Amino acid sequence: MSEVELKFQVPPGRRAAVEAAVAGSTPPRRMRLQAAYFDTPSGLLAEAWMALRLRKEGRVWVQTLKGALPDGAGMTRAEHNATRSETGATVPAIDLQLHADTPVGAALLKLLHSTKVRADGPLRRVMATDIWRRARVVRVPGGTVELAFDAGVIEAGPVDAPRRLPVCELEIELKSGQPQAVVSAAGRWVARHGLWLDTRSKAELGHLLWRDQSMAAPRRASGVVLDRSMTPAQALDAVLRSCLEQISVNASQIAAGPQDAEHVHQLRVGLRRLRTALRFFDGAQLAEAVDATTRDAMALDAAELFRQLGASRDQAAVAEPLMRALARALEAVGQPGEPPRLPVSAEAIDPTTLVRRAQTQRLLLTLIGRLQGGEPTPPPAPPMRSWTQALNGLHTPLDTVDAPPVVPLRERLAQRLNRWHRGVLADAQGFDQLDDEGRHRLRKHIKRLRYAAEFSASVFDEASVRRYLKGLRALQERLGTLNDVAVGIALYSAEAPHDTRALFALGWLASQREAALTACRPDLARFIAQPRFWRGKDHKAPKAAKGGKAHKSTRAPRPR
Repeated sequence: MSEVELKFQVPPGRRAAVEAAVAGSTPPRRMRLQAAYFDTPSGLLAEAWMALRLRKEGRVWVQTLKGALPDGAGMTRAEHNATRSETGATVPAIDLQLHADTPVGAALLKLLHSTKVRADGPLRRVMATDIWRRARVVRVPGGTVELAFDAGVIEAGPVDAPRRLPVCELEIELKSGQPQAVVSAAGRWVARHGLWLDTRSKAELGHLLWRDQSMAAPRRASGVVLDRSMTPAQALDAVLRSCLEQISVNASQIAAGPQDAEHVHQLRVGLRRLRTALRFFDGAQLAEAVDATTRDAMALDAAELFRQLGASRDQAAVAEPLMRALARALEAVGQPGEPPRLPVSAEAIDPTTLVRRAQTQRLLLTLIGRLQGGEPTPPPAPPMRSWTQALNGLHTPLDTVDAPPVVPLRERLAQRLNRWHRGVLADAQGFDQLDDEGRHRLRKHIKRLRYAAEFSASVFDEASVRRYLKGLRALQERLGTLNDVAVGIALYSAEAPHDTRALFALGWLASQREAALTACRPDLARFIAQPRFWRGKDHKAPKAAKGGKAHKSTRAPRPR
């Protein structure tokens, strides 16, 4: 079976209100849920996105194994529960055979028989939870869901002095109907109580506590695997799942409070990939992949969050490295000491506040909802031109008259890539005439082209894609340095009239800009000459038989 649910953190000021709303007019009794979680000494189950627990529910012990699903879209996991015969307070021993006949159980047994586990060690208890739950099943549009308000504690670490993490969250789990019912219900609770999505399970939080870590590692982009037989909608969903994973995992950590600059950076990368995907699949013959209303709603919210997170990113990734380099330059000319600080943008807002707000949560739920909604209905075929024209061609079946040609996904992607490549090429060839704003725009378009190429890579020749991406990344890096210098110049310009050291900083940055411009030109030349991987051949034409002619190619003409 699978578990379809979303989990939300409850702000302190709303905890009483949320519990009362879950309880309703006839409050159900609270249930105490005490659980022990098991893993190998180095946490191989957690690494494989699995969780194995024994939980006491009333007087009964239930053994549960959970695992990730490749198309879970942030809310669906494989789950198998087995009720144990033991009762009492003593935690029973784990019995892995209870899950043996399930896919998630087979995956666990395979992992536990791997060389990694033999080198690591056997399963052992790594954490425990003590939760009081109040739950109620309610009808919502599209099905029924269980609302579960959990309050309690997670414990891990030394037995004599365990580390503790308080828990206060709302879980919304599908009991019957469509997964979209969970998303719709979640939207109402988020709007009413200011909740925020948390993709981290209690098991994941416990493992962090066990390792005495305050935060999870930043999530980088995962690869996208497309198949040539996919429709544009199916291809877009594969891309959106990758974007959702990167966005939701980093957003969850940022919303929790503890974070570093890389979490913010990777969240912005995920948002840019999402915006690129929505734009890429909104052109030529890919436009049927997403409806305009959903696309515009996600694109608007993603763009606003990306922009506001940019102020935080500029301070951490631009201002601080520039100041370190400037301090070295000042020392080299006999002016040691603290360089003038770059002013913080007036738009800078704490990233935790940004992620917790309703607009960001709406974006996450809209994206999850899109991935639960299935493929859109294809547009109807154009009507027949006239009965006379149809009757004049009786040898042609009526249902194929005027039917639009089916264009393979690979050709659709190639058309879009070619259009974007030409736009970048035009700016690259006129690079010397671009100002700072134009060069920044070129970098954004290169980054957009790179993400589109990565999305499409699996349906083209691997080596050709790799060479193309190598050139794009090198050029993006060069232009990134140039952009960081331009940001520094813009920020210091406001301070220069009042600070002689800021004047020195501007002069130094101007020299750095000239050096960066010079360094860009070889990479621009290589990009201009770079072959386009979508124009390569899938295979060589078959050789002609001796004395005969080669077979005529049946491949569609390559896009121009």
